[in-house]
Amino acid sequence: MISSKHTKHFLPAKLFFNPSAGAARAHPIEIVDIIHELQVQRIVPETFLVEPGCDLEGAVKQALEKGFRLFIVCGGDGTISAVARILAGTNATLGVIPIGTQNNVPLSFGIPDDIPAAIALLRTGKRVKVDLGLATCEKTVLTFLEGVSIGLVADLFPTVDDIQHGDLSKIGEVFKTLSSSPPAEISLFIDQKKKIHDLGHVVLVTNMPFMGFHYQVCPAKSFRDGFLDVIHMADLTKLELLKHIFFGIGMDRPEDSRIKHLRMRKLVIDTNPAMSVMADGIMLGTGQVTIEVLHHALTAIINPSVLIPPNSAEEKLSNNSNE
Repeated sequence: MISSKHTKHFLPAKLFFNPSAGAARAHPIEIVDIIHELQVQRIVPETFLVEPGCDLEGAVKQALEKGFRLFIVCGGDGTISAVARILAGTNATLGVIPIGTQNNVPLSFGIPDDIPAAIALLRTGKRVKVDLGLATCEKTVLTFLEGVSIGLVADLFPTVDDIQHGDLSKIGEVFKTLSSSPPAEISLFIDQKKKIHDLGHVVLVTNMPFMGFHYQVCPAKSFRDGFLDVIHMADLTKLELLKHIFFGIGMDRPEDSRIKHLRMRKLVIDTNPAMSVMADGIMLGTGQVTIEVLHHALTAIINPSVLIPPNSAEEKLSNNSNE
């Protein structure tokens, strides 16, 4: 636990603020309000605006060289993941102020949507080591925080993301993609010893318990257990897939027996015909992808409440997963 006595002292931090995050909000978040709340907590920010074309990696590395150890991201999941991958393997700590559209990373970390409460948690929260993942597809290698999607979900993501940000004209493209996407032969090689071969449209590999429209697919502490969770949807129709995409795979509802939950440290996925591969919203390529966990590669501030013992629903899911 971050000691309460530290609240008596000023705490320097590098603040990364994305002004376009949560653009669909009725009342956009203003940076002056964020800075005011940080000052209430005696956190002194040096601010960097995250805008298209900015040198985010250069800004993070420069801040590390200047001695900053607390990096606060005020943005959505994409901005949080981008900063997290740059901080991987350093002695810096990631803090989050959620102002995005879905905010699945903050939800997974137990960070409240209320801005003052989220900022207060930067002082009262718990610093823990969390896992990251590493995905290699074609010649692209990417460290990820959230997860990897293979197949239909990767194809749909750009369009669905536009819709979530208010562009309803893209709805027709969702159905066009659904109708034109063929199933593929999907082969999974897990930890170099187990092979699964099925016909399907989607494989999801996740490091975070929450994804999509805030549905929970694995136990709350999954982001620090040394494993990645694999959700393999075999032999589902496109209509059934659409239902799961919008309403969730479900920890609190009867499980479809065709949805396989697995846990792994390393996974190779091959598809024929070659399917799209996306990690943290970034398209990596098509075809074979190798994915592995980077155990405790990042330090982050989370709500201690997410570390409580799992409830019965989570225990059931964990017990049904194959390591």
